[in-house]
Amino acid sequence: MPGFDAVIGFLYQFGDAAAFLVLCASGLAIIFGMMGVINLAHGEFIMGGAYTTVTVAKLGVPLPLAVLCGALAAGAAGMVLERLVIRHLYGRPLDTIVATWGVSLIASQGTLILLGPSLSDISTPLGSVEIGALSYSVYRFVLMGVAAAILLGLYVLFNFTRFGVLARATIQVPHMAETLGVDTRLIYSLTFGIGAALAGATGGLYAPTMTLVPTMGVQFITEAFVTVVVGGGDVFLGTAPAGIVLGFIKSGMTTWEGQLAGQIGLLVAVILVIRVLPRGISGLMLRERA
Repeated sequence: MPGFDAVIGFLYQFGDAAAFLVLCASGLAIIFGMMGVINLAHGEFIMGGAYTTVTVAKLGVPLPLAVLCGALAAGAAGMVLERLVIRHLYGRPLDTIVATWGVSLIASQGTLILLGPSLSDISTPLGSVEIGALSYSVYRFVLMGVAAAILLGLYVLFNFTRFGVLARATIQVPHMAETLGVDTRLIYSLTFGIGAALAGATGGLYAPTMTLVPTMGVQFITEAFVTVVVGGGDVFLGTAPAGIVLGFIKSGMTTWEGQLAGQIGLLVAVILVIRVLPRGISGLMLRERA
């Protein structure tokens, strides 16, 4: 039987992995699941949020407000990108792949040229807590709570507010919504901005825990896409279960054979899901409801 410390350590790794996956994927799930846009620049929005958060925090601003600034900066950049590029590519998923890939290259290489190969980081707040014989980062527990709070906030936003009703109507039947007087262009722009802002918030939240480099978005985008593919198109039904399942797989494989095994486990999981559940977990749940 595993000891108490081993069980607590596994649960901590599981919660940390699940929170990371949910936070990475939430913004991407909105943009892809609700708008049908494959955004390969998602990682660069995360990077932008992290850079903004650290820059603002170094000016003496408390970390929560600095993270908010990072989210707002990424959201504003996302709305600009939607107006200038994405708006002309709706219904053309292959074109959005090429366009957002180009934007990601411009953003990462531009950051490298302007700000250098790395940015000095900030320390992880809140210290640590001892459980049994091991010590755990309190900030990681906060990230777990934030991931759950973001999912709950998105559910309330898109199901119980006027904006949520208009967003769902615009995405499901845009021509009918426009006929009824809805400014569909504004709704698309705001929805894309929310997805980008969530990416920026993710970067800001994880900025104190990692080294900031212009290519840091790559560390996030792979796991974000894996989570979205496994979860399916419905951000509310798919993202949380996918994060839990993949978090369990990643933490279990990492505990068994190290971090590389955890990454391999995620990739094997997404291959199996594509084969067995092409519409992901949410597609299965919606089919069972029907």
